[in-house]
Amino acid sequence: MTDSKYFTTTKKGEIFELKAELNSDKKEKKKEAVKKVIASMTVGKDVSALFPDVVNCMQTDNLELKKLVYLYLMNYAKSQPDMAIMAVNTFVKDCEDPNPLIRALAVRTMGCIRVDKITEYLCEPLRKCLKDEDPYVRKTAAVCVAKLHDINAQLVEDQGFLDTLKDLISDSNPMVVANAVAALSEIAESHPSSNLLDLNPQSINKLLTALNECTEWGQIFILDCLANYMPKDDREAQSICERVTPRLSHANSAVVLSAVKVLMKFMEMLSKDLDYYGTLLKKLAPPLVTLLSAEPELQYVALRNINLIVQKRPEILKHEMKVFFVKYNDPIYVKLEKLDIMIRLASQANIAQVLAELKEYATEVDVDFVRKAVRAIGRCAIKVEQSAERCVSTLLDLIQTKVNYVVQEAIVVIKDIFRKYPNKYESVIATLCENLDSLDEPEARAAMIWIVGEYAERIDNADELLESFLEGFHDESTQVQLQLLTAIVKLFLKKPTETQELVQQVLSLATQDSDNPDLRDRGYIYWRLLSTDPVAAKEVVLAEKPLISEETDLIEPTLLDELICYIGTLASVYHKPPSAFVEGSRGVVHKSLPPRTGSSESAESPDAAPSAGQAAEQPAVIPAQGDLLGDLLNLDLGPPVSGPPLAASSVQMGAVDLLGGGLDSLMGDESEGLRSDVGGSPAMGGSGFTAPGPAAPAAMGAPLGSGLGDLFDLTGGVGTLSGSYVAPKTVWLPAMKAKGLEISGTFSRQVGSICMDLVLTNKALQVMSDFAIQFNRNSFGLAPAAPLQVHAPLAPNQSVEISLPLNTVGSVMKMDPLNNLQVAVKNNIDVFYFSTLYPLHILFVEDGKMERQMFLATWKDIPNENEAQFQIKDCSLNADAVSSKLQGSNIFTIAKRNVEGQDMLYQSLKLTNGIWVLAELRIQPSNPSFTDLELSLKCRAPEVSQYVYQAYDAILKN
Repeated sequence: MTDSKYFTTTKKGEIFELKAELNSDKKEKKKEAVKKVIASMTVGKDVSALFPDVVNCMQTDNLELKKLVYLYLMNYAKSQPDMAIMAVNTFVKDCEDPNPLIRALAVRTMGCIRVDKITEYLCEPLRKCLKDEDPYVRKTAAVCVAKLHDINAQLVEDQGFLDTLKDLISDSNPMVVANAVAALSEIAESHPSSNLLDLNPQSINKLLTALNECTEWGQIFILDCLANYMPKDDREAQSICERVTPRLSHANSAVVLSAVKVLMKFMEMLSKDLDYYGTLLKKLAPPLVTLLSAEPELQYVALRNINLIVQKRPEILKHEMKVFFVKYNDPIYVKLEKLDIMIRLASQANIAQVLAELKEYATEVDVDFVRKAVRAIGRCAIKVEQSAERCVSTLLDLIQTKVNYVVQEAIVVIKDIFRKYPNKYESVIATLCENLDSLDEPEARAAMIWIVGEYAERIDNADELLESFLEGFHDESTQVQLQLLTAIVKLFLKKPTETQELVQQVLSLATQDSDNPDLRDRGYIYWRLLSTDPVAAKEVVLAEKPLISEETDLIEPTLLDELICYIGTLASVYHKPPSAFVEGSRGVVHKSLPPRTGSSESAESPDAAPSAGQAAEQPAVIPAQGDLLGDLLNLDLGPPVSGPPLAASSVQMGAVDLLGGGLDSLMGDESEGLRSDVGGSPAMGGSGFTAPGPAAPAAMGAPLGSGLGDLFDLTGGVGTLSGSYVAPKTVWLPAMKAKGLEISGTFSRQVGSICMDLVLTNKALQVMSDFAIQFNRNSFGLAPAAPLQVHAPLAPNQSVEISLPLNTVGSVMKMDPLNNLQVAVKNNIDVFYFSTLYPLHILFVEDGKMERQMFLATWKDIPNENEAQFQIKDCSLNADAVSSKLQGSNIFTIAKRNVEGQDMLYQSLKLTNGIWVLAELRIQPSNPSFTDLELSLKCRAPEVSQYVYQAYDAILKN
């Protein structure tokens, strides 16, 4: 008979009968009764009244009965804590049982009873089980520690269980190791600051040994733990990768993705010149391809992860285009994801294949998919210039099909192609105009109107076409109305004589008859422009448009780096960091990829910059409006929080690197991890050094007699300290661009702190208040150190001066030019954006004076190709005056000597991110007619030399 009999009801008082049966002398009857109790509990009946009777049945050797009683106990202990204490003795006894299964069962149940009163009693049995001779008991006990920590963290720490857990990482049994790692990871997640998983090469070795022999979930825990380790150099990273690679052929897709995550992370540290790097790229492709033969849901997760991988390292899958071709029976969510990846992988080599495929998709039945396929053709045209011609002809073929939604999508993407390749494909406009009547979607209508307005001079009947749209002006969506207004104004500026009435008609429709404020404002602006200064109107409305960039939907690089660290988790499916969807503080530790330290790719190497050649192609970084606006919503809730300091291992460099590969951090992708150390000096590059390594003393021991050597016998005429140079204020944001708010300012450095000195002027007619400011990520991590304090609302025609303190612990991203700063300012009216260049000398720190011996050793050590020569024109100061002026801005003269009538000053300075710059300055005091100074700069990051020269020039000439 099946177990269903336990679920049938009995007529007389059920609880009463069960009580009697539980206390029966017959073992079989007892067991049946407990089964009935569990059955009632399962269907939701309250059988807590039987607690004492069920607990009495614990004293048995029958494993099945014991399991059932333990199940009951876990369920009701929380509601009956006083009763649950009765069971403690049995637990303690069961933990001594000769049968390891019973010992493990007792420990497992103890961990699941979440009652504070009982936890104290469980510590002794748990301590014994952690040291049990049977691995099954040890692995169960390891998980129990994590559960106990969740109930009472202090108790676990006081009892020393965490140290025992750490010892279990060295256990001989792989499953015990895996569970110990899982437990420690779980505990570490709720206490991000504690350094529980203190990994070192020895413990990593043990984990890698256990990796081959434990169950698949054990492997996942170990791989996730490995991913959080920071290898000390590329050799160690390579050896870990070699031992993790076999996991790629595992049958469980979760193991494969965890292995991919570890490899993607450690590949950052490998030099691209290594043979092994190429081998690894080849090995990563097949497992990812295999994931796509699973069922659709798994395929989707795999595709979302592949999408991230392809953005980071497109070369991994560049030859695997075929597997992303869509199958007829793929669900729509898989089809759309595959399409996205196809476009990311499209290149000159495979574009013909891709286009043929996309053209096929555009004739499918699924409307959403067809639309996306047509868009994809347009994106290919924009991405691969050589294919643009074929893409346009493909789109024209699709327009000829006359399928309404295909035509509309095609017109939307052709507009983008015109933006990317001006004056190339305008011959197709005639074909587009034939389809005007069939357009009914706002986006397509707006695109068509834009095309007509932009190329009005080539379309004979442009006025008639636009007039046809005007008839139902008030029924159109805002997007179409705005485009129509702009297009007619463009047409008027190009053919003023024939379109006078048309422009008046649209301006009155937009201003007098419309209640949409955006439309009205734009209408009035055009009206005033046209009536006051038609020439200015022409310059504004018909200005050159910037070309659009190829990949508009790339994930922004720091977020991409963070998501790569979360491959195989929910974050990689949502494409959002955990902090965006995990409530509370758990699990929101920011992760980032290790900084690039490949052997041949240290900071000096020019090709260390873009990762996988991708950052190199990044468009100029003015973020999409959305990004900055998203950031602005959390404006000024306090100074930016600096991220976790880098592990010490990542910054222990020898003296050779004293001048810090600081610029590694400027090289694009590594920004998140390069936040500043707790002490305030950034943890980038070499600024974390403690003492010079073995290379320096050797260099110092070199004979000092030659060349630069005798310079150190002289006393430098170092001038007295004068104030740091502050440039005059300039207008950064003119009032006409910011609805009446004018911002002018400059930067200064006083006693070690950087300030942005602003003047805000209200030239509008309304009061301004609620000011806030935010910076986009920049090369040196500049960020406001305090909110923008404007104490009283700013009345019309009033100005206020503010000194905003800055720090250098913000996010880092290499800008072009290097000293570009993009700023967003918000007030009660709107959000405004501007960018400005800050002078580099505000980043020169006060401890930038290098020891003489060190200077000599470093000057010799920096390769000659890193030396840059500049001329400072028309500067008639003598050596002492120059030295004194520069010292005011933290450029320190270390020594001075006179060679053949020329004064030579040897100087050093240090930037906030630890980059040292050494300088040699030649002055010719004996020749008054020759006032040019010659400046030689040496630096491990030659990119900064140009900007240091600009600082020299500015300081000396003012």
